[in-house]
Amino acid sequence: MSTVVIEWYDGRSRLRPVVTSANLFTLVNRATLTTLFGNWGEILQTQNLSVDRPMDPVSRWLLITRASVFPMTLFSGFIGGLLAVSAPHVDGALFSLALVGLVVAHAANNMINDYFDVGAGVDTAGYARTVYAPHPILSGLISRAGLLTAIAVFNLVDLAILVLLAQVRGAGVVAFALAGLFVSVFYVAPPLKLKHRGLGEPGVFLVWGPLMIGGTYFVTTGVLAPWVFAAAIPYGLLVTTVLIGKHVDKLGADAAKGIATIPVILGRRPSLALNRALMIAFYVSVAALVPLRVLPPWALLAFVSIPRLLETLRVYREPAPESPPPGYPIWPLWYVAWAFRLNRQAGALLVLGLVLDAIFPVIR
Repeated sequence: MSTVVIEWYDGRSRLRPVVTSANLFTLVNRATLTTLFGNWGEILQTQNLSVDRPMDPVSRWLLITRASVFPMTLFSGFIGGLLAVSAPHVDGALFSLALVGLVVAHAANNMINDYFDVGAGVDTAGYARTVYAPHPILSGLISRAGLLTAIAVFNLVDLAILVLLAQVRGAGVVAFALAGLFVSVFYVAPPLKLKHRGLGEPGVFLVWGPLMIGGTYFVTTGVLAPWVFAAAIPYGLLVTTVLIGKHVDKLGADAAKGIATIPVILGRRPSLALNRALMIAFYVSVAALVPLRVLPPWALLAFVSIPRLLETLRVYREPAPESPPPGYPIWPLWYVAWAFRLNRQAGALLVLGLVLDAIFPVIR
């Protein structure tokens, strides 16, 4: 799975110091840091690096792992950890380790998708994945063998983290990890190819909702609490809208390759309507879970993002433009960027609400 945003990063201003023998070393260091931070910021915002910017090793790996979408994983992890704050026994070190493991797993998942989609002939020149952002293999960022090696290394790191967590929390951690790995690998890998059978979107809801949020809560507390799975529903829905938006953008190309995503099965207009309903369902589910004492009242802070929701709903009622707006970096994708933009704001506000509840708890 893959996914992207609408708010792009300028990143083209450069430090042009007046160089003298006395300040040359300092200025060179500052200029280098300015360039590096500019590179990383642009990639994290757009999943692209401008052609006039030099490639550095960190930027290369940010592109290979599609780091621009990591905020969704971080939000899921933080939600799981913050829901655990009021539990009797909370282990912050285990939470931190679990959060690292989630991000590493997401990076591995993105690389697995790119690796298998090249092998299956899905990712080819001109296909949306190779147009909106550099493809690790097809753009020359890394060889196919190198990508396979990276996948193995990242999964070994996750395995080491899993072993450490399992020594403390037992087999439950392994069950969460294996369930997430199953969906991640078989999202595109044969023989299941979940994305090709209309099961990719439900799989993403399951992973970024109950598995990540419930699993992080379990690691942090050692308790398997059913109510946490209910608390995971709102953000799981919000992540799912990002994938549906992306698949709407790729509908024609996916249909031509026989990839039966939900938008290919339902069609463009029903899929856009479905995504609008899921976006609204995020707010409805948050509002419903507060009086049920599953989420704290502070979670209602997510409603501050309603102006962005209304803007996004308006975009989803209109056809995509025929050409990209000036400076737009991820064409031909359109709807996914608006979904991710909403996800980023609403998700951040939900996390902030949980942080405030941890500091200033309201009796539920």
